Amino acid sequence: MKKPIITGILSYGMSGRVFHAPFIHTSSDFELKAVTERSTKVIHERYPGVVSYDSIDELLQDTQIELVIVNTPNNTHYEYARKALLAGKHVLVEKPFAASSSEAQELFTLGRERNLKVLVYQNRRWDSDFLSLKAALDSGKLGEPIEVHFRFDRYRSEISKKAFKELPLPASGLTFDLGPHLLDQVISIWGKPASFVKTTGIFRPESKVDDYMHVHLRYEQGLNVFVTANLLTASPLPSFVVHGTKGSFIKSRADVQEDQLQAGVTPDSPEYGIEPDGNEGILVTINESGERSTEHITALKGNYNRLFAAVYEAIRDDVPYPISEEDIMAQMQILEAKESN
Repeated sequence: MKKPIITGILSYGMSGRVFHAPFIHTSSDFELKAVTERSTKVIHERYPGVVSYDSIDELLQDTQIELVIVNTPNNTHYEYARKALLAGKHVLVEKPFAASSSEAQELFTLGRERNLKVLVYQNRRWDSDFLSLKAALDSGKLGEPIEVHFRFDRYRSEISKKAFKELPLPASGLTFDLGPHLLDQVISIWGKPASFVKTTGIFRPESKVDDYMHVHLRYEQGLNVFVTANLLTASPLPSFVVHGTKGSFIKSRADVQEDQLQAGVTPDSPEYGIEPDGNEGILVTINESGERSTEHITALKGNYNRLFAAVYEAIRDDVPYPISEEDIMAQMQILEAKESN
């Protein structure tokens, strides 16, 4: 019989309410024991039996809690993950994992020294649109990829009220906000690049942090991957584009999981993670006779449940976690790099 992992969430704001608590609550692999709510107490409205602590230190002192989800502001991830490890807890840390490679390496090392799991929450590996891209690559129909584009476009000219994103603090700005999603997706397929060129910019009125990011990643086999995030894109381009020796694949960003979770759809609902019609990927291939073929590919189901299943297997069964230390360290080196000249 499975032994559920007793879990605490350090913040019950949007990320705790949307990205973590529903999965912990609906899975028999976990038991949600406690959250931290510094002021307004709302956890009992949805989860009556969960303890609401006033401070993170109180939650970390709970000896029953085995796993702590670190979903606090970006600039605090290192501090609180370290505290949790020193308190004897496994950690699942939201992106960005840390503000620097040195902080990241210290956390991984501390976890090994204390025989605790240090896991990173990179949920976008299980987005429906990204899973569709991977399926197209795995099919072999594209041949060898030559040029790849990953984009995360939004139009948000206003300055966010979340100070940790907008003030020049460690791990602030668009690079550390959307960059981890895009870079992790790329690294999960092709690994660490042989080299990269990075460009950032500040374009919103009164912005104090970067709101544009572009990275050109070069791989030894000749593959070029272009990663772009922009907060001033009024008409978004396709989010996933692959050009290979035999064809091309184009897909918009259409994963519905975040919107469904915000609307109260639970992860165990039949409709969870299924893209609506009209967002199919387009696969165009050329055969040996030069004939062109176009297919409209229905997206695979998005499923963040798979991340939490991997967390359970890593902690209880010592199964290697799919988001490896090497993946995260390769990502951190790009995130913290100075802009290329």
